[in-house]
Amino acid sequence: MYKTQRNYENAQRMLFDGVGQYDIPELEPVQFDNAEFIGFNYARNAKEPENKAVHFFLDDYQFTRVWTDPDKYTAMLQRFKYVLTPDFSLYTDFPKSLQIYNHYRKHWLGAYWQMHGINVIPTICWSDRKSFEWCFDGEPTQGVVAVSSVGTQNSTEKKQRFLDGYLEMVERLQPTQIIFYGRVPDECKGNIVHVKRFSEKWHEVEVAQW
Repeated sequence: MYKTQRNYENAQRMLFDGVGQYDIPELEPVQFDNAEFIGFNYARNAKEPENKAVHFFLDDYQFTRVWTDPDKYTAMLQRFKYVLTPDFSLYTDFPKSLQIYNHYRKHWLGAYWQMHGINVIPTICWSDRKSFEWCFDGEPTQGVVAVSSVGTQNSTEKKQRFLDGYLEMVERLQPTQIIFYGRVPDECKGNIVHVKRFSEKWHEVEVAQW
């Protein structure tokens, strides 16, 4: 029973027609109107999920379980208005093979959720310019996308890598809206929907109470 539930890398559960050199599952574009964003770690007990969107801008360990046991969470995620694809890390010091694997996992889950009727917003991730060869494979054009600037603005080098990828994303995908989690650099243009980090919201509450 365990073996059938935890199939090796989900390949026996479902295979999707892939695009690009690495057969990345392709996502369909969706449009966004309005929703309150919550982290996956708050999804199970969320009230009024039909008005909320689930994001995965968290440490990987908090959501790896959606990959290892996807069917356990699909029904829960179907309750939400939107679900972003998981933000599996693409650190620049990761081996290229691991970066591509994380990109594949993100898209496999997105395609699997779309197959189950979930409105999936693609989270766009990149590491450095070399990743542009594959990191946009499978992403839809002319739809809503999501990005996070968290952890990318604390050095000139990191900020430049983020801006390089952001501008490349805008040019290639021509998104209708950009869900932006974290601080928005002045150089980032487009139809941006800013989502504040939980820590920023908490700080605002503290200031208001003070």
